Amino acid sequence: MIPRQLIFAVAVLLIGALALFVYALRMRGRVAQVPATAEDLRPVAPPVAGATERVALFIAWDDAGALHPQSATIPLPANRQQRAEELLRALLRAYQDKNSPHPIPPGSDIRSVYLVDPGLAVIDLNAAFANGHRSGVLEEELTVTSLIQTLAANVPGILKVKILVDGKDRDTLAGHADLSTTYDVGAVNQLVTQMQSQ
Repeated sequence: MIPRQLIFAVAVLLIGALALFVYALRMRGRVAQVPATAEDLRPVAPPVAGATERVALFIAWDDAGALHPQSATIPLPANRQQRAEELLRALLRAYQDKNSPHPIPPGSDIRSVYLVDPGLAVIDLNAAFANGHRSGVLEEELTVTSLIQTLAANVPGILKVKILVDGKDRDTLAGHADLSTTYDVGAVNQLVTQMQSQ
């Protein structure tokens, strides 16, 4: 004959195991109902070695149709090319913020900036930047002028800027802004001045 206490202990253990099984099933169902959080697609750049400097980022405002300088403090390397890349990455981070006045697609990044003497800078954007960019004359022109003005204002000696996508020429950014040309920094500066005075 089996002692009563043993039968009682086994019954309590079986009820406990059944309760844990039911609890696990309910929790599994709740986890399936929780919406997935949006994945952060902003590129992760390696840490920058260099002194922290105050720079001017020319931020595009879609509603106003203008660029406005915004002061930022970022670490910048001494090398001119790396300095140019970090400046533009800081600009893109500002645009990828959820409250940006000029949003750009997730995953947008600067592949490289080549400084070619005398005074030519070549900005190489990644495909995510161009392929996901909003189409529209104003939006595209604001993006292009923002990149050029930020670069020219913070890296002395740049007179012309060419924009590539994944290392190749491209006719337009997203259907409107002409990327087949080389932009004159002086002309872009005049355009930005006109935008700000309106």
